[in-house]
Amino acid sequence: MEIITQELPPIGTNAVLLLDQTRKEAVLIDAPEGAHAWAVQKSQEHNCELIALVLTHGHWDHILDAHKMAAEEIPIYAHPADQPLYTSPERMASFALPGIDLIPVPVNHWIEDGAELQLLGQTLQIRHVPGHCPGNILIYCEEHNFAAVGDAIFAGSVGRYDLPGGDGPLLMDSIRQQIYTLPDDTTLYPGHGPTTTVGKEKTSNPFVRGDATS
Repeated sequence: MEIITQELPPIGTNAVLLLDQTRKEAVLIDAPEGAHAWAVQKSQEHNCELIALVLTHGHWDHILDAHKMAAEEIPIYAHPADQPLYTSPERMASFALPGIDLIPVPVNHWIEDGAELQLLGQTLQIRHVPGHCPGNILIYCEEHNFAAVGDAIFAGSVGRYDLPGGDGPLLMDSIRQQIYTLPDDTTLYPGHGPTTTVGKEKTSNPFVRGDATS
């Protein structure tokens, strides 16, 4: 499997593309503005077909291009706790950028904590990591030792919890229970900023360490 990332507008949101050239398939994680064209181009360059979109959560900057995937009948996976954001994204207008078109996302595969997606010949494990918003998930691939974590945690920081549906103590608990229980050498792909590892965040993240005293 090859993993390609791209920071996209309007606020520097990461899209993550998983490619398997043997199976000639690709899976996109998150769909900020421009993600559709970028993912299609990269898939074609690797002689792959885009077969699924997995959304880490329903915040506006992660879903702007999702409707374009839906128009091509690409299956879309997401956690049901964020269903109101997918079906009525206009409720995010108060904290989205002015002038942004917020188009509903027709999710057709609702995935809960503990689900296992069989994609690209891999098992992608779903863990529910609420706190930044109710439906944030991570997508973990044990075989390739990585997790896409949405906006739960960043390199040296954590996701905001002052937006509607946010909960600071819940987020910290979610990070400890769902992220810090992954192997220390697991590469983390956050929704914003550079990659990091579980071990690095457990020992140096100033918001939530891997011990009970943080």
